[in-house]
Amino acid sequence: MAAITTTALVKEYPGGVRGVDDMDVTIHDGEFFALLGPSGCGKTTLLRTIAGLEEATSGSIAIGDRDVTHLNPGDRGAAMVFQDYALFPHMNVEDNIAYPMRVRKVAKEARLDVAHRTGAGLALDGLMARRPNQLSGGQQQRVALARAVATRPDVLLLDEPLSNLDARLRLEARTFLKELQRDLKVTTVFVTHDQAEALALADRIAIMKAGKLQQLGTPREVFRRPANTFVAGFIGSTPANLVDATLGEGTILVGDQTVPLPGSLADLPGLTPGRKVIWCVRPEYLTLSPVPADGALTGEVTVIENLGASSLVSVTVGEHRLQSVVAEDDEPDPGTRVWLTASERHSLLFDPDSTQRLTP
Repeated sequence: MAAITTTALVKEYPGGVRGVDDMDVTIHDGEFFALLGPSGCGKTTLLRTIAGLEEATSGSIAIGDRDVTHLNPGDRGAAMVFQDYALFPHMNVEDNIAYPMRVRKVAKEARLDVAHRTGAGLALDGLMARRPNQLSGGQQQRVALARAVATRPDVLLLDEPLSNLDARLRLEARTFLKELQRDLKVTTVFVTHDQAEALALADRIAIMKAGKLQQLGTPREVFRRPANTFVAGFIGSTPANLVDATLGEGTILVGDQTVPLPGSLADLPGLTPGRKVIWCVRPEYLTLSPVPADGALTGEVTVIENLGASSLVSVTVGEHRLQSVVAEDDEPDPGTRVWLTASERHSLLFDPDSTQRLTP
């Protein structure tokens, strides 16, 4: 096991494009760490740079107490599982798992013994003679993981290993991955663009945009206290409501309506009447009522999206559209007038110029 530390890490491509821009991150020993962000944000570039598949332009990478910045990939003590699994089609499961040990010139009997024991631990013992084209997507994923963990690496690097699976299998594989990492106690870095996967699996999450780190924290921290409007809008199965608003005397003006300024925000600096802000409340914390309520915004229901046990209701409030999650039996009809009340504990304000959250 080993911690991973990047210091002022930069990966720059020809033309001055920075895939990783001055990244300072410490991933703790034995931690399940997620790199999250939209396509093109640099998360896979960062993972490949840690693995040694991309050469760092500047800065340093340490795994444990070793500086591995300029080491070959095979000397870093890292194992990687690629998005497409990268299994050898002409080899059976046994040989695919044993291949890294073959490269290291481990004796055949020893490497096949390790391959069988690792495969058995991942429920592959009945599939060892099959080739990849005879396996399901979930089975191929387990073979790729078995190959990675068979050599007992210091760190395990996962590049969107669940993205090729269907929705049901992805949920099952998510649970399997969490249990595997807990049993192995290996430092794991997991790249994903799926917020639900990151929130469910990770001990901590680093959210990236355009090569830069936007926020690093636990799933609870980044969900409840996003650092800026990008994180607020990106994290969560339903995006946060981000509304351009103006401060009044102890109120927040949303169009021609007002909501009380929550007491939890009263101590924020510079909250003077007339100041422009972005008011943020997640759909899960916005209560919908069919009857008038004090301090509530009123509007008309426009769209209802069924989420299974709940529904996502879109409400037009003046020029704004707000969304609220309601229980499946409480969804209103389209065109109905409703009232929306925000949770005081979960209301946030952001600066419209810097997009950063206003904090005491």
